[in-house]
Amino acid sequence: MVTILEKEFFLSEIIGRKVYLKTARVGKLADLVIVETGKLPEISHLVVSRSFGYPSLLLPWDRISLISNTEIVADVEHIADFERPPPESAILLKAHILDKKILDMDDHEVEVVYDVKLALKNDKLYASEVDFSRNRLFRRIGMKKVAKFFADHTQDRDTVSWMYVQRLPEKIGMFQGHVKLNVLKENIHDIHPVDLADILEELDGQQRLAVFNQLDPELASDTLEEVESRVQRELISAIPEEKAAQLINEMSPPQAADVLAALPSIEAEELLRLIDQDDADKIQQIIDEHDENILLYATENFIKLPPTLLAKDVINDYRNIAHDKEVIMYVYVTAPQDILLGVVDIRELIMSEDSQTLADIMMDNVISLKPHETLRDALDMFRRYHFRAIPILDENNQILNVVSYRDIRGLTPRLD
Repeated sequence: MVTILEKEFFLSEIIGRKVYLKTARVGKLADLVIVETGKLPEISHLVVSRSFGYPSLLLPWDRISLISNTEIVADVEHIADFERPPPESAILLKAHILDKKILDMDDHEVEVVYDVKLALKNDKLYASEVDFSRNRLFRRIGMKKVAKFFADHTQDRDTVSWMYVQRLPEKIGMFQGHVKLNVLKENIHDIHPVDLADILEELDGQQRLAVFNQLDPELASDTLEEVESRVQRELISAIPEEKAAQLINEMSPPQAADVLAALPSIEAEELLRLIDQDDADKIQQIIDEHDENILLYATENFIKLPPTLLAKDVINDYRNIAHDKEVIMYVYVTAPQDILLGVVDIRELIMSEDSQTLADIMMDNVISLKPHETLRDALDMFRRYHFRAIPILDENNQILNVVSYRDIRGLTPRLD
């Protein structure tokens, strides 16, 4: 039985980990060998590199007794029995999968594999997902703060289950090809609309329309809600009005308003004529409300503090600092004339060290709104980044107001 401290982890986190045979260090993990016998590929062997010209080791998975955050331990008596390279037919996760392009069934590029998620189940280790998120890319190159930003402030669902990955060639050799998906026909209806939307956005216009036309109305409607506005416009313009109206009818009024607001007004009006009049009136009312200027819903009662303050002092006096403020979950770090330098989540304050200032822990890449933007713009931004409040900045980066998601949600249930 193998002991693993984490049931799920990433390939990039384990490659390079020290390998021991009981108590003697013998090398570092260089790669993992997989076999594709079921829905998910199973790890069969570990490839261990050794220094000073010693041959590499090929350790079977069933001889591994421990994988911790710092080391891998194998239960092996005679090291010479395992001194051999992986066979030419072996599929290696790092060599053959990592940093390869992901292609769809028709060879359209989707993304690049930045990492592979591994999962332990019933004492067996599987490759469960290919990950092409920016979070994993930045982690691999050592930019952990940037990676944390993507993890905290984006939906970042850029993964595909290995069940959608085509089998790799049997005679793989030094595989120089690309990872291919098996989803555009056979398995497309099993994919979550968010994942499908990500793939559609990367295809060219004709291929995107061909895939979209294969979807049943319910999945097509859900996917249409998830794709970006540019793609919404292209798809609705390319399909018959009757079909577009059918998809709009599948949505709730707020969802339909989001989609129609992305269209030219003439096209939106034509589609509204083709759906139920009561629903059309509700949708139009929501569109009109969404077009209101965001400053109508913003507040001046938020926390502004200079960058030199110690985080511990802010925490100790937070009750007084936050008194009478409407937005208290963020501290906005400002220079003279209210120039915004960064923002600190209260969770970061709590976790900070005594010697750290606000400048040390603030996020300086701040997502913001402009004074001319609308309620719709703010809602789109909240849904995209999942913030609890967003600052409004002028052209000089001066913070004017802050809009809270709580206040927008409270306007009317139709805006949820």
